Amino acid sequence: MSRVIIFGGHGRIALHLAPLLVARGDEVTSVIRNPDHAGDVEGAGAVALVADLEQLDTEAISDLIRGHDAVVWSAGAGGGDPKRTYAVDRDAAIRSMDAASAAGADRYIMVSWFGSTADHGIPETDSFFPYADAKWAADEHLRSTDLGATILAPGALTFDEPTGRIELDALGRSKVARADVAAVIAATLQQPLTIGRTIRFGNGTAESSEPIADALKR
Repeated sequence: MSRVIIFGGHGRIALHLAPLLVARGDEVTSVIRNPDHAGDVEGAGAVALVADLEQLDTEAISDLIRGHDAVVWSAGAGGGDPKRTYAVDRDAAIRSMDAASAAGADRYIMVSWFGSTADHGIPETDSFFPYADAKWAADEHLRSTDLGATILAPGALTFDEPTGRIELDALGRSKVARADVAAVIAATLQQPLTIGRTIRFGNGTAESSEPIADALKR
């Protein structure tokens, strides 16, 4: 049994993830900003914790994390407002990493995106640039920490039914069901071979994909 804290607990990936963790005996805390979402989170089997990550400093976030074994960062500003995108996807994410170290939660899973590289190619004039820039900065900071970290970089998210299969580095075939991303997170938490890796994936095709557990061993 592990104690896992999920930031972005009302997101669709998190709502798929919590029941998977609870079913195997983990204790799950899901951090949400809107108290109206507590019922959905609790319905998924997690304990709802209301906190506004934009307003919390590193010490306050560390207080939230303390007592947990692992952190899953699946929070995001949702795009639209560049200032808030940087505040959440970069600054709050970085504070959570430093907070995890301070709280003694060594395992850290970052939900990033497939294109998060230094040469992501998004021009500064593009409305998507703040997100790409913020996620890359957060990923780079995570790589510089001493956490047992894994960066998961799924492709375009869909509402398709889960397949239980993924293709690594699935350039051109990187669309992936949100439920499968949740299953990848759950498997990653139990697979030490993923520590220190950036894993880019999509659902691929029936021929190109493999079971999630098998893919994460490579």
